[in-house]
Amino acid sequence: QVQLAESGGGLVQAGSSLTLSCVGSGMFPRAALGWYRQVPGKQREPVAAITSSGITTNYADSVKGRFTISRDNAKNTMYLQMNSLKPEDTGVYYCAAGPAPGYMDYWGKGTLVTVSS
Repeated sequence: QVQLAESGGGLVQAGSSLTLSCVGSGMFPRAALGWYRQVPGKQREPVAAITSSGITTNYADSVKGRFTISRDNAKNTMYLQMNSLKPEDTGVYYCAAGPAPGYMDYWGKGTLVTVSS
């Protein structure tokens, strides 16, 4: 079991930076983790993922070069550093955990990011 809680969302202007955090419990240090986002009327989409060791990461094409995913297993925390934000980055961002990137079994409740133009 893994429990997850996101924080750090907010309203920012285009071009700004924002860092999201996800604090977990249970098997968090041994789980692959990911960030997903969803906007009304659209399916939830993967943004970034990281393996349990933190060695391997992958990103959606739309955020490559702007977002960085990282984790600190000693603090049971995952981060998403978001730079050069665009209005199309607006959405509810969810933290997820599972046995491997792309195979997520546990989800947080989400944090809203709004990027104004």
